[in-house]
Amino acid sequence: MKNVIDRYVYRVHWSDECEGFVGTVAEMPELRFVSGSFVEALTGIRISAHDEAAKLVERGVAVPVPFEDRHYSGHFMVRVPPEVHRRLSIEAAEQGVSLNRLVQARLS
Repeated sequence: MKNVIDRYVYRVHWSDECEGFVGTVAEMPELRFVSGSFVEALTGIRISAHDEAAKLVERGVAVPVPFEDRHYSGHFMVRVPPEVHRRLSIEAAEQGVSLNRLVQARLS
């Protein structure tokens, strides 16, 4: 399990609201760890993720799979209002590219 937790996506950012560094883990979005130190926030969120994973195992619940181990097909559907669809289609035509290519460039 430790190996899985080590491959999670951890982030630390400053929060004016919390007046400290906030550590998060993408695979467990409900977890947060706040500290006055960047390093302590990172260490704290990693420990919190390990503790949460241990609790999940105790309850017989699957531990989240790291994002790097998940399969991505490259396909997903996005629903937008008809006006946005129309506007993007016009923009793509004006640029001489497909709608898919335009949206891909915007998302990249």
